[in-house]
Amino acid sequence: MDSQCYPGGCQVVPIWKLMAMWPSEKEQEEESIILISDDDDDEVQCPGDDGGGESTQESSVLFVEPQEKSSLEEKKSEELVDEEGDLVVTYCKQANVMPHARHDCTTHPFERTESDTCSPLGKNADICEQCYCYICDKLAAECSLWTSPALCHCNAHNKSNFWKAQRNFALAGVLATFNLELLELDTELRHGGDLLEKFIRDLSVAYNKYLTGERLCPPDQECCCQPKLPLGQCNVCSSQSMEVVYKYSDVFELVTRFLNQAEQESPKAAAVMLLGAAKQIALHKDPALLKNCQSLGLTASLRIAVPFLFQRITTRLQRMLVLCDFPKILYEKFVEFFQSISLPCHCFAFSNCLNVLPWDHVLLTTVLKGQNITGQRKQKGKKMFLWESFPVVEARVEKLLEKKKYREVVRYLRAVKCNENQRLRDLRDLIPFYLCKTGNSLDAAHSLLVPVNSLACCSACRITPCQFKVYLKIFRTGCVPSGNAVLDMGPWVKAGSPLRNTVLIKQALKLLYSSQALYRSAKCWSSFIMILGSSDLLDKRGNLLPLSLAEPPLGFQENVLAASGNFLEDLRSGVNVSLPSALFSGQLHHEACLILAVQAVQQMLCCDLPHLTSFLEIVLAFGKNFWALRLLLDQLACAEQILCGTANLLLRDLARDKGTMLRVWQSLGPQHVGELLCLFLSCRHKRMQSVGLLSLNVIIENLHVCPWAKQLCTFFLESGLRQLPFGTTVYLEVSKFVSVFEKL
Repeated sequence: MDSQCYPGGCQVVPIWKLMAMWPSEKEQEEESIILISDDDDDEVQCPGDDGGGESTQESSVLFVEPQEKSSLEEKKSEELVDEEGDLVVTYCKQANVMPHARHDCTTHPFERTESDTCSPLGKNADICEQCYCYICDKLAAECSLWTSPALCHCNAHNKSNFWKAQRNFALAGVLATFNLELLELDTELRHGGDLLEKFIRDLSVAYNKYLTGERLCPPDQECCCQPKLPLGQCNVCSSQSMEVVYKYSDVFELVTRFLNQAEQESPKAAAVMLLGAAKQIALHKDPALLKNCQSLGLTASLRIAVPFLFQRITTRLQRMLVLCDFPKILYEKFVEFFQSISLPCHCFAFSNCLNVLPWDHVLLTTVLKGQNITGQRKQKGKKMFLWESFPVVEARVEKLLEKKKYREVVRYLRAVKCNENQRLRDLRDLIPFYLCKTGNSLDAAHSLLVPVNSLACCSACRITPCQFKVYLKIFRTGCVPSGNAVLDMGPWVKAGSPLRNTVLIKQALKLLYSSQALYRSAKCWSSFIMILGSSDLLDKRGNLLPLSLAEPPLGFQENVLAASGNFLEDLRSGVNVSLPSALFSGQLHHEACLILAVQAVQQMLCCDLPHLTSFLEIVLAFGKNFWALRLLLDQLACAEQILCGTANLLLRDLARDKGTMLRVWQSLGPQHVGELLCLFLSCRHKRMQSVGLLSLNVIIENLHVCPWAKQLCTFFLESGLRQLPFGTTVYLEVSKFVSVFEKL
């Protein structure tokens, strides 16, 4: 190609063709020619050249198109015609030289080599006013290493991998060790790199101080020279017997402060800081080797402190690789950087700790989608298992919960394997709750009683009484807490349908029978009674709506008690039994459920009364259904010892928690308190009557905090309590209580 026309009418001519028509010096003063190398060709060669011409690609020269000529300039223009008649130059103007790298300078020749740093090659040190240093990215005249021996920036150019690496390190600083391209560096990464560089400088000072050690003089040292000198004044003896101790504590504290700072930074900056710190402490050596490493302690011994720091760093990085949405290239470079660290022998355990499966890994994705329920697959004849360290498992669950992917969480926890089985088991114990969040309460109820694998026990063995209450509330209403925790205090939202009464009772009793701690908990039994005596709807605040049920016929009560006794006995022995639908699915199904609860509580008291810590909350759980509470007391009357023990437990509760009872009575109101006291005062057993009498005394002693006591007195008068033949003691105490208000 001899010549080429550019848009705008500018004709470009190869350099070698214009050399033949170069004007004289006098002509150069009046007119000039713009020389532009042909960039469309891979290489520009002069005729007869042997192929050694330099490529002009990636040139830093900027080409300026000719501007419009003034009338004066047009008059001064002269025609210049080459001998072949291919080119006519009507006007030429001196070009403005733009900033350029030294190797692209058109004024001074440049010699290229791969990595020559000893001294300037040829005329590489010569510069024009617009020559820039390729390494420093500033004017060559301002480069302090332009001709420095062993550095020689004047020889740098863009065709050498060596000089490219030097340029990347100069512009990227410590980030160049992460193999990051300049275009990949954003504000977060640069900020992390700046903090890391400062840390490396501070760490170098602290580490060098550690290497010098501390010289300790033995306390029982005596001078052995002649003449003997006082203790500590003989330099000869002191220098021979002093022990050098190397304490890593100052370095440990410096690294710890840096890690604390990293955890407050943005994800990219934090990752750079953590990885850089890991590389630096991996280079630290212990001058004392294994000497006294245990006696120095955690922070003073390098061989103990460095693995401790590595554990913290790698745990944080594992979580970040899962939780932070790093670009794929950056993700891989972070992992490659850690794998390039030469770990000391005391840190070999961390070699593969950052081999975290990406979210798009085929094994992980098939598990999350439900296509693989075992977490196993064969690849090239070898079995692969979904095995991840616990920080990774915890982070994945956290990420999935954040996106409200509860089904995926259940599938993942059932399939994954981990090195910390107990902590993984704690996460798996929440599988029933996540199933409830999906609206599948029945599966949740079954999963509480069925272990994830044959080596573990069921979750029911470890749930607390508070969690038991929440699960029953979910099963009863089909609503769940809006948060991701079982005991979340926020509002409740609808998730699915409530369980049928028969299924709810069966699953609740199985939970109680599966755990001795639950079975002996008064809170669990009060929750069971309260759930059965409540509606399947929640109020606006998410609270249960208690039912006020009328007392059913005595014949119905007897039939339910008989059926309940057989049902409870078979269920406890493990027999797959069902409740009779005629009793528990008919018109009086709520009443039947309460009667069954009475029978279950009576059986519990007969077996485990000595282990019960309270009975008052069980009494209060019946709410306004006093007929059911009376039925329980009648059932207990068949066994004198059980009835007395229950009464003693109630008396102890009242004596111990008077303040709590007064607040409860205030919320219940005088009508409810009056009926409850009448129930105990009218009981045939004197020990149960004493519960009502003690309650009256508590109210009389605290009239200043019982503004409702006068209304209670009115209730006693209207109910004819003073005329009932309760006995001398009861009559006197009730009369005393009434007379207090009659005098007012």
